[in-house]
Amino acid sequence: MQRALRVLYPARCLMCDARTQTDFALCGACWAETPFVTGLACDHCGLPLPGEEAAAVLCDDCLAVSRPWGHGRAAMLYAGVGRKIVLALKHGDRTDLARPAAGWIAGAAAPLLLPDTVIVPVPLHWTRLLSRRYNQSALLANAMGRHTGHAVIPDLLTRRVRTAPLGGKSRDQRFRELEQALVPRGAHRLKGRPVLLVDDVMTSGATLAAATEALHAAGAARVDVAILARAAKDA
Repeated sequence: MQRALRVLYPARCLMCDARTQTDFALCGACWAETPFVTGLACDHCGLPLPGEEAAAVLCDDCLAVSRPWGHGRAAMLYAGVGRKIVLALKHGDRTDLARPAAGWIAGAAAPLLLPDTVIVPVPLHWTRLLSRRYNQSALLANAMGRHTGHAVIPDLLTRRVRTAPLGGKSRDQRFRELEQALVPRGAHRLKGRPVLLVDDVMTSGATLAAATEALHAAGAARVDVAILARAAKDA
């Protein structure tokens, strides 16, 4: 039966119509054009860096801006097919992308996951959730929980202020816009456990910083971050 279904409905690439050997996969061409992060990367944001493997190195942005979280990992750069994946998931109703994307993030963030880590997504304001119908970061977090077996609390954080779109704003403007915009809800559910904070894209880090501070206020033992794509100035 499965063989017959495979003949009738062959597996297709997530981003084009090319055939693949398995479902929820990229073809060879799309895989080659997806800027996955491998090798040396910034310990706070996952940005790829030149050089050999090292214990902990930081990019220029993370040296200039204090990050309230501990460690950070990114699955890919926000460029090429990586950008197409993020935009399709975020604005194109491609919720099917959450499953493979969560696997890529989980692979990048594996060293940050402790046995009692709780996975928490960055929230959307309820008005944006109403118009978009789903929170892409929550989809990623829930899929990561299924992939890794870790607990997920999708509603631990709430966005009490609908911030203006951050695109085109300076780093300082982004941080001011998000100041105290995110707050915890039902903080007792953390019970002092470590948290892996999940989001789709990191640009300045303002959203992740605001969410991290809210998680610390809720009693998180530590906060690390994991993102699908890291936006880079020269990407």
